[in-house]
Amino acid sequence: MPTSLSLWASRVLALLGKEIKTELRTRYAFNSLLMFSVVTLTAVSFSVGQFALSVQVKAALYWLILFFASMAGLAQVFIKEEEAKTSYLLKLAGPASIIYLGKFLYNWVLLLVLQVIIIPLFVIFLDLELSNLALFLTVSVLGSLALSAATTIIGAIVSKANVKGALFAVLSFPLLIPVLVAGIEGTQLATGGARFSEGWGQLRLLVSFSVVMLTVSLILFEFVWSE
Repeated sequence: MPTSLSLWASRVLALLGKEIKTELRTRYAFNSLLMFSVVTLTAVSFSVGQFALSVQVKAALYWLILFFASMAGLAQVFIKEEEAKTSYLLKLAGPASIIYLGKFLYNWVLLLVLQVIIIPLFVIFLDLELSNLALFLTVSVLGSLALSAATTIIGAIVSKANVKGALFAVLSFPLLIPVLVAGIEGTQLATGGARFSEGWGQLRLLVSFSVVMLTVSLILFEFVWSE
């Protein structure tokens, strides 16, 4: 007999699988993320030309691209449900915590796949030197976790509003400033050849932000989702 925890986890994974299958059919969210990132990175690469960018500028550009790509694609996770009128079926499918975690994991997977693509492009186009690859990847994964945790609950709130696109960016930016600062600083350390232990401060901030945001989101999401 499956335990309540395993049943709960299987329902979360089932929702994640449903989101991935839907995305593979439409590719709307991922294409939005990818096109914004590639176009921005290509434009910067051609405009800079032979002029070398500093480590600080490269780190800031990397996280700004991730942030604005998130604004372009991750907001659709709940907006598409409202527009297609399928949110009512989701409410019948399971409790609010399952819906939130399934959507959150979907957003996180999107960002991780995007990073797998744009990190090599950064290395090629902007000559990004990953002196400490382990620290860079850890910062990237934890940063995408924090971005996904925040944008998922904001996407749920924005989906109930009339002006969705502008409101999503306005609400996200102030909330995600600590994530961007920690991500940029951690990336600077990784590309500057710092030891892994020197990035503990930034890593702790990203983990703490993610834990707090996930906890608060699970508490608030039921009220947002039931509106």
